[in-house]
Amino acid sequence: MSDAWWWTYLVIALAGWLATDIWRWLGVLAGNTLDEDSEGLQWVRAVATALVMAVTAKLVVFPTGTIADAPLWLRAGSVALGFVAFLLAGQRVIVCVVVAISTLLAGLLLL
Repeated sequence: MSDAWWWTYLVIALAGWLATDIWRWLGVLAGNTLDEDSEGLQWVRAVATALVMAVTAKLVVFPTGTIADAPLWLRAGSVALGFVAFLLAGQRVIVCVVVAISTLLAGLLLL
């Protein structure tokens, strides 16, 4: 065994950092020059929102793990109640998440 066993881990960490962090910094630099109301940022927000909603829909319709034990009506109802809470709370995401998860957990405990 080599004395430089850590070399492989250093290369993996460095390559992982370079692959992601450079793009983050470039995003920060480019983001500082963009107007918040520009079409480009509106498009980025729309795509990000669509991706989050697609993942949420996938978790509701095709769940894995413990959530798969919950019936579809409970999963969909939890999302619906979370959305209503989101609207009533002045579009606060944390309220939506807490209400949806609480509803789902309560439903699983009662079933």
